[in-house]
Amino acid sequence: MNKKAHILYVEDDESLSFVTRDNLELQGYEITHCLDGRKALDALQTVQFDLCVLDVMLPEVDGFTIAREIRKSDPHVPILFLSAKSLKEDKIQGLKLGADDYITKPFSIEELVLKIEIFLRRNKVTQPKPQTHIELGKYELDYLNLTLANNGHSKRLTQKEADLLRYLAAHRNQVVKRSTILEELWGEDDYFLGRSLDVFISRLRKYLNDDARIRIENIHGVGFCFHVKD
Repeated sequence: MNKKAHILYVEDDESLSFVTRDNLELQGYEITHCLDGRKALDALQTVQFDLCVLDVMLPEVDGFTIAREIRKSDPHVPILFLSAKSLKEDKIQGLKLGADDYITKPFSIEELVLKIEIFLRRNKVTQPKPQTHIELGKYELDYLNLTLANNGHSKRLTQKEADLLRYLAAHRNQVVKRSTILEELWGEDDYFLGRSLDVFISRLRKYLNDDARIRIENIHGVGFCFHVKD
């Protein structure tokens, strides 16, 4: 099954955000809506979004600051500004911060959906291909051959073990939600699949326990953080 694109939508106008969110969900997107900038920054700490839609004038933290923080950690995720501020200087500032487009209110849902589709497709094409050989402290993961090597010894992994280890390695030192892992690797977020995920996490901890610089931390109620110290 195709995974829904997960969009961060930050807008403090409750009436506008209700209509926009409802329409985007009808288009098949998963929406995390925040009414102020501070909540948006909190959400960005725990979720890896596929695209961000930001108002500029927001309580707590403005949209330009949110975009600046996003770009510090993710140079690729598309950012679209929706704003009543139509001055050319504001548009230029937004684009200089790394935004992909700047849409002036009032806007049509059709225009927004079209731009979202364009930037999601473009980002999928331009994203770098996943690595197949990954160094993790003393270990080296050979994803194509499903092996984990350490000091001349090699262990054969199952496909799911290799999938999970590569995914965690790609998000090293970041908190990743359980639901995100399940949707990415199992295709859906389900209680029983979650128990299976815990089993695979335990196995990986055992396979990697020869290097104290590597740790898979359980973030209670959220997910996991794969720590790898240099």
